[in-house]
Amino acid sequence: MHEVVHSRLEKLWETPHTLYGKLSSVDHKTIGKRYLVTAMAFLLVGGIEALFMRLQLSRANMQLFSPEAYNQLFTMHGVTLIFWYAAPILSGFGNYLVPLMLGSRDMALPRLNAFSYWTFLFSGIFLYGGMVIGQAPHAGWFAYAPYTDKPFSPALGMDFYALALIFLTISTTVGAVNFLVTIFRLRAPGMTLSRMPLFMYSTGTTSMLSVLALPSLTAACIALELERNWGFHFFDAARGGSPLLWQHFFWFFGHPWVYVIFLPATGMISMIIPVMARRPIAGYNYVALATVMTGVIGMGVWVHHMFATGMSQVAMSFFAAASMTISVFSTIQVFAWLATLWHGRLVITTATRFAVGFIAVFIIGGLNGVITGFIPFDWQLTDTYFVVAHIHYVLIGTNLFPVMAAFYYWLPKMTGRLMNERAGQWSFWLMFVGFNLGFLPMHILGLMGMPRRIYTYPAGMGWSVVNLIVTIGAYLLAFGLLVSIVNILVSIRRGAPAGPNPWASDGLEWSMPSPPPVYAFERIPTVASRHPLWDEHDEFADPYDERRLDHVRCTVATTALDAAPVALSKMPEDTLMPLLLALLLTGVFTAVLLKTLVIALVVVGLCLLTTAAWLWPEAEKHA
Repeated sequence: MHEVVHSRLEKLWETPHTLYGKLSSVDHKTIGKRYLVTAMAFLLVGGIEALFMRLQLSRANMQLFSPEAYNQLFTMHGVTLIFWYAAPILSGFGNYLVPLMLGSRDMALPRLNAFSYWTFLFSGIFLYGGMVIGQAPHAGWFAYAPYTDKPFSPALGMDFYALALIFLTISTTVGAVNFLVTIFRLRAPGMTLSRMPLFMYSTGTTSMLSVLALPSLTAACIALELERNWGFHFFDAARGGSPLLWQHFFWFFGHPWVYVIFLPATGMISMIIPVMARRPIAGYNYVALATVMTGVIGMGVWVHHMFATGMSQVAMSFFAAASMTISVFSTIQVFAWLATLWHGRLVITTATRFAVGFIAVFIIGGLNGVITGFIPFDWQLTDTYFVVAHIHYVLIGTNLFPVMAAFYYWLPKMTGRLMNERAGQWSFWLMFVGFNLGFLPMHILGLMGMPRRIYTYPAGMGWSVVNLIVTIGAYLLAFGLLVSIVNILVSIRRGAPAGPNPWASDGLEWSMPSPPPVYAFERIPTVASRHPLWDEHDEFADPYDERRLDHVRCTVATTALDAAPVALSKMPEDTLMPLLLALLLTGVFTAVLLKTLVIALVVVGLCLLTTAAWLWPEAEKHA
């Protein structure tokens, strides 16, 4: 019977192993792996740009790059890692794991999922197209006005910046909506909100933050394009605009984006540590609440980045208080992880090391973040390397270490092969020592008065030795990362077989073979606790007639709160429409860049026709 059901499901869900199949696939596992590979490629590119920058700053009066070339490297490094690596890498894990953790066969909107990936890919190619033709942006990842206006940035670099970010926000927004619908409507029967994996709370919170905050970035970039090319004056003080308007737009998005970058990472740590400690996480309810409250309070902290702009003291005091308050919720999570480790029977693996290393980095980044929340202290250090140290601890350290832990923990599920533990240990220690050697001394540079955003510095300032240490640390970090990348590539082909559940985990994703079959679950599970594989009373059974789930490409839809089964959710077939629509959008942005509005309007019309062709068959199916 099992073989018959398996054969039916495989026929329903299998993507053809052809070029058409590869381009048209809407399988969440395929899309998740594509996100991971593409985001890692952007990490390598952004990392190489950082290494060039560190060579320039390793000694006083170095002239490897001109000021303009350094500004372009500096900008592309920040934009690449913050926008095209840090959040998309978490989307990759989310796309692959969220349906499996929830007991679903796919994401709620598979075609939208594919469209999200293709727009992410093409937006990054669009951005780097500017660099290839010598038109890279140069105003920093924050792109403060009025430096971005035509008199100061006459080339196309800032147009590439603004249009690429608008393009990317389309991808991120539709991806966030997809995560929210999946988490609320495709949980396995019985998986109430109080039984959800903590990764769902972090992913759901960041998805809501994306939906609320990204329109601000989109509006800012549209306003920038209108000002640069069409005679508007949003940021021109001489004509009634305000440069501070850009900062409000940007940081209203930018500070929530910090939590988009690291909250899913904390969710992954909350999944890994209990398994390696062989006990449930301490304070599940508190960790879940702290995750959600971090997102809620995080929407009201953006002026934290603007204390030096001369605003009202009373107004700034409210945002300073919010900055202090938000640290409480991070502290709750840290103590929950430490209590789980302390009371558990710890299994030391590479994933464990990266998870514990993350806690150390997170504490350092959190503490120096609290310090910058003190307004007089911030005034002294806001334009120094102290802030560079803080941003790298918060945006890179609290993202990269959980990501590496997740690779060592979940890659065996994706590939069916274990990674080499000895190579993993070398990678961890090189990365941990290199990261702290590279960024901890930057606090000292900031206290010594070294300004940020400079391409070189004079001798005799006392900064050279510390900068050389920072550069050595950066190269150690890069070498450690390279060890893990090689480990991944070798393990995919020659790693030891992983089996279904090599870590004796409690999650639903470990209840199936490794790698999972294309349809994921042969039978949709019914969940009775937070730890389905650790508790004997959970069982795998279809809440609907079994024949209906192996004859139709579908999964079970449930209610938002108590996960009671209410319907079968039909899943669409593979299609090229998401790819085609993403290509047409690339054409739209290219036409706008070249100011050929007629062509842009024609391509917009083709986009609408493609969307109609995409949606029409589905409307007929559900009619």
